[in-house]
Amino acid sequence: LDAFMTSVCDLVGSFGRVMGPHFVQYLPKFLPAICAYAKSSRPPSDRSMAIGCLGELAQELGSGIADHWTTVFYPAAIAGLADSDDSVKRNSAFCIGVSCEGLGESITSQYAEMLQALSPLFGVDISEGDTAAACVDNASAAVARMITSSPAHVPMAQVLPVMLKALPLKNDMTENETVYNCLFGLLQQNQPDLAANKLELSRVFGEAASEASKVDDELKEKLKLALQSLN
Repeated sequence: LDAFMTSVCDLVGSFGRVMGPHFVQYLPKFLPAICAYAKSSRPPSDRSMAIGCLGELAQELGSGIADHWTTVFYPAAIAGLADSDDSVKRNSAFCIGVSCEGLGESITSQYAEMLQALSPLFGVDISEGDTAAACVDNASAAVARMITSSPAHVPMAQVLPVMLKALPLKNDMTENETVYNCLFGLLQQNQPDLAANKLELSRVFGEAASEASKVDDELKEKLKLALQSLN
């Protein structure tokens, strides 16, 4: 059954990707089944799969999930951030980030609660392995998406030092663009709280642009340019 449900979730994500907004009308049929697997009584692999599926739908459908945000996506992601399993936490952070991206200003009233729920993920011990490291990476990416979507609703002075300390990303390289483009944007705006953390930002950009870094070459060039502007 697990393999079957994993295939179903993959398929639902693919439908979302291919059909886009046209898939929104089918959400009421699919969401209850997906949510049944997100319950705390299910094994971690089921919970992770279900929240991963919600994250994929949020990414593909953008504002299309609006009607199901408060009833399904939000409560599932917030519960997932407090889960005991790192894979569930990681997927929940991704879901929060892409939902903020897709729903924009309409959910900023919940930013404080989301940031509070994301905060413990920055304390996960990355020496415990790849999933633990990915957990921190996805929390950083979620915060980056929240900043990019609505900077006015993020308490930068508190949030930026925590995020910078967790960078560069250790495991999930797919989120490099998200995180660094967010920081480049703040840098261009001379955001005062980022300026106050200039040394830490230089460290992050330097490490991410280094030979050993897994950041792709095009992004490394941008990081090097940004680094020059800092010095």
